[in-house]
Amino acid sequence: MKHIIIGTAGHIDHGKTTLIRALTGKETDRLKEEKDRGISIELGFTYFDLPSGSRAGIIDVPGHEKFIKNMLAGIGGIDLVMLVVAADEGVMPQTKEHLNILSLLRIKKGIIVLTKRDMVDDEWLEIVIEQVKEDVEGTFLENAPIFPVSSVSREGLKQLIAEIDALTESVKAKDLDKPFRLPVDRVFSIAGFGTIVTGTLISGTIKEGDKVMIYPRKIEARVRSIQVHDKSVNIAEAGQRVAMNLAGVKIEEVVRGDVIAAINTIESTLMLDARLELLSDSDWSISNRDRLRIYHGSAEVFGRVVLLDREELMPGESAFVQIRLEEEIACLRDDRFVVRFYSPMITIGGGTILDPNPPKRKRFKEDVIEELTIKEKGDIEEVVEQQILRMSEHYPDKSSIAKAAGNITVENCDSILKKLISKNIIKAFKTNEGAFFVHTQFLEDIEMKFKILLCDFHKRHPLKAGMSKEELKSKVILNVKPKVSDEIFNYFFSNKVIKISEQNVSLWDFKVKFSDEQEKIKKTIIDLYKNNKYNPPRNAELAALLKLQEKTVIPIFNALIGSGELIKVDQDIVFYKEAIKDATDIILNYLKENKSIQLGEFRDLLGTSRKYAMAILDYFDQNKITKRVEDKRILFSSKE
Repeated sequence: MKHIIIGTAGHIDHGKTTLIRALTGKETDRLKEEKDRGISIELGFTYFDLPSGSRAGIIDVPGHEKFIKNMLAGIGGIDLVMLVVAADEGVMPQTKEHLNILSLLRIKKGIIVLTKRDMVDDEWLEIVIEQVKEDVEGTFLENAPIFPVSSVSREGLKQLIAEIDALTESVKAKDLDKPFRLPVDRVFSIAGFGTIVTGTLISGTIKEGDKVMIYPRKIEARVRSIQVHDKSVNIAEAGQRVAMNLAGVKIEEVVRGDVIAAINTIESTLMLDARLELLSDSDWSISNRDRLRIYHGSAEVFGRVVLLDREELMPGESAFVQIRLEEEIACLRDDRFVVRFYSPMITIGGGTILDPNPPKRKRFKEDVIEELTIKEKGDIEEVVEQQILRMSEHYPDKSSIAKAAGNITVENCDSILKKLISKNIIKAFKTNEGAFFVHTQFLEDIEMKFKILLCDFHKRHPLKAGMSKEELKSKVILNVKPKVSDEIFNYFFSNKVIKISEQNVSLWDFKVKFSDEQEKIKKTIIDLYKNNKYNPPRNAELAALLKLQEKTVIPIFNALIGSGELIKVDQDIVFYKEAIKDATDIILNYLKENKSIQLGEFRDLLGTSRKYAMAILDYFDQNKITKRVEDKRILFSSKE
């Protein structure tokens, strides 16, 4: 299911919060000061049930210039924006600054909403519409639809809702296979629950019980519970507004601007290389080592900008820079950021992170500029790596990787693959149909899924040897040939992550544990099958023979089958393992001397009934010990 986040933007007192209340029936101003003053100070969050049946998260941002940092803390994760302009005032300074910020963050889709329609006449409305069109010219909202509405009379709201619903359909679905990442925009505690964090999940998925790391300080915690849109869920996905109850962390150890992500997936940094662009309408330039405010995700930090190829960055220009931060942040390559002056506090530009963990750069060095140029364009080794990461779930071969990377031969791809393998970035697997390649991060994701699923299975079925291999495959290793999935299973077996027994899979360190009472019942069952070697009891009568309830006996009985103590040769026929071993020796010795055996002969050798002898012979046929030729059995390896 596609998940959508809608954000508001616009000048103070232009009706953003009132519009959301009219659309959703919910109040996003939660602070007493906000209600007393009638203005939004902090980020507000709610959700919106659309006519199509989908549910969108909504982020309401403050419009006052003093609270721009609060606006920036929440706006980065949105998919589409409602730029709100009051029809009685038109475009104002914060309207323009919000629009600049949205453009710098590369927000792609939006709607322009003219609120307070009931307060102006048609002639004035047309003037405001023309003004808005002029002000958004050249931006991503240049061709955006404009909807005059009244939150009081509800005029135009129906049409606005229909447009929002239609526009959400064109939003690209998030990549759920990436490692999860959640910039924290709010932290609070609830008595009896502990630390709660909220934010927009910008990539991957997060599950209840997952171990996580709080960056940049790398504090480990566990996800005790998750809520999405005020409802408890077991899993949250990219594109959702998420509240997480974290265990093992104090409220003072988490702040807005931190990032919750998988353990050891991000390297905190005090420096980053970037392409920085200055707004064309800026009244200011940037000189080397200017101190700026840097906004990334929900974080605000100070840093100095080192211009690597010039002395001054002028309005409308862009340049390679190294930003040296005063506090650590957690970021990744290709993340967007916004910069504002230290004083006066105005938005002047933004950019793209090219390297989140660079060495200290010297200025005016050709090799540095060349390196950053390659990184900006995409170094071919990194391009191949990223393609493999994206395609890993399809277990790609060399030719499909080369094709996806673009403008690269299979031969060049082969040399790059060898480099990536030597760096332990990717893994190669060989089958008789050729080799396939997957990213180690993908394997780590599979390992995590295996552990979550098997841990849960063992908790629910403590007496079962493991989950069915086919069931586990259907949940994790999807739509692949058996030879491919076998290679993946064998990889985790060789790395002591899982154990594979027959067709069951368990965690490496899992063992079936019986209580004292269950041990007694287990011994009684084994003795019963031992003492009736080739005339075992029927499954349905076992509980009655032991004078116990079926619900007590059956789990132990199944556990003995799962562990191999008992062998199921037919749906209703089970033997003790030594009985099958002895029967195997008997038939092999007989066939070495006599070449073939009939059912009656085998029955007499075992001293059992025709029914049980036939069941064992069929079991031998299935396990390729014997094969049937007319009414006789011969050795499976025999050419007769």
